[in-house]
Amino acid sequence: MIHKFKPAWWMTNRHVQTIMPRFFRPFHHTRYQLEQLDTPDGDFIELAWSLPHNETAPLAVVLHGLEGNINSFYAKGMMKALKKQGFAVVLMHFRNCSTEVNRLPRAYHSGDTADLSFFINHLKQLYPNRPLLAVGFSLGGNVLAKYLGEQQQQCPLSAAALVSAPYDLSASSDVIRKSLGKIYQKYLLDRMKKSMQRKLPQIKQQISITTDQLMEIDDLLEFDNQLTAPLHGFENAHDYYRQASAMPYLKHIAVPTLIIHAKDDPMLSIKAVPSRQDVSEHVTLRISEKGGHVGFISGKNPFKPVFWLEQAVPSYFGQYVLNKTNKESV
Repeated sequence: MIHKFKPAWWMTNRHVQTIMPRFFRPFHHTRYQLEQLDTPDGDFIELAWSLPHNETAPLAVVLHGLEGNINSFYAKGMMKALKKQGFAVVLMHFRNCSTEVNRLPRAYHSGDTADLSFFINHLKQLYPNRPLLAVGFSLGGNVLAKYLGEQQQQCPLSAAALVSAPYDLSASSDVIRKSLGKIYQKYLLDRMKKSMQRKLPQIKQQISITTDQLMEIDDLLEFDNQLTAPLHGFENAHDYYRQASAMPYLKHIAVPTLIIHAKDDPMLSIKAVPSRQDVSEHVTLRISEKGGHVGFISGKNPFKPVFWLEQAVPSYFGQYVLNKTNKESV
């Protein structure tokens, strides 16, 4: 049973919920091993396998958010919590979020489900008898939601969880561009530009942009217009937002899926909050008034914050996998 989220009395502000959690875990570590998995198009995706790896446990895939990676506080925390619950865990880096530069003149985007589909099929072939699950944060949640809706009844996952996903990309982009005096936009753009800078030698035949021109971009819509859209076959940013938004796919999800979302999310539009009418019967909605963006910190003691997400997601997954696995092994 997933208890309703109640924000810590000292963290009711949405910006505090969003910003502070990363400072609670400056020395939070998880043991992992990196692996490069070659993709059908001649590139690779980088995986981070939590150690030690239990070859017989249900396997949970973690998808990070925009410009996230294995070092993102929410990813490490969730991996550790899932492992403690009895799952084997692997994080999939989106292209260009890995330690090495990807080979092809492209990166990743909010609607790119091809790599995820390839990876999950690869895991299913590798471990045909192990239950597979997946949790996606923010951008990774949108990718996972779109994948679930595309796969429908053919989806090989036993369950999924979507946390603070921007199901309406256009409206959410508008919010990021204005929220908190544009601080969120600057934070994300700084990371996006730094990440794309190392790709410039590879993309120069497709896009004519210099390092100086890249660094001068100060608007998320402009970045998506100049880079994200043309690199991935979209006409412009608005075409990208329209095609990549996962909201229309939520009605087609056919596996047990937990959606966690806060109405006060300062990085997403209220239009991105799904209602019962937007989702299929297989979706469990946990929409809270507060929680920020990938925050959801509760607890009474400021020195011992409770990471509610790390209780809710493993508990939900356990309903569909661990109980069944334990019964079958008796």
